[in-house]
Amino acid sequence: MSEITVRRAGPGDSGAVISLLVALAEYERLTPPDAAGRQRLTEEMSSINPRFEAYLAEFGGRAVGCAVVFETFGSFRAKPKLYIEDLFVLPEDRGRGAGKALFRAMVELARDRGCGAVEWTALDWNTPAHDFYRRMGGRMLDTIKVFQLEL
Repeated sequence: MSEITVRRAGPGDSGAVISLLVALAEYERLTPPDAAGRQRLTEEMSSINPRFEAYLAEFGGRAVGCAVVFETFGSFRAKPKLYIEDLFVLPEDRGRGAGKALFRAMVELARDRGCGAVEWTALDWNTPAHDFYRRMGGRMLDTIKVFQLEL
């Protein structure tokens, strides 16, 4: 029987990561990366100092989920934080533990790096994600609103 494995994605995995991000965008009813965005993701994954890291969850040698993360810094704790930009498992592959494995791997990564917290967001309508994160020990912050300025 196959089990879920999690590993850091390398430059040769950009196609799998992008495919999963496109599936995530579809699931979230958002616009997926266009051709130029896909090229930037591929180039960033091949960079000596990438601005993000991607991790793949694999089942039976097939990528079924991914996490995209980067470090930020918490000035009050004076410690780095690991930010999960995306965490996604293909709908047809849910229920095997890939999401749990990815999330736990990101928490372990944050601990190994001396981070003071792991942070992420979820769309307001995505109650399955809210429930998942609560089961994983996360708590929703009611005191913070996210702002964005598109450039």
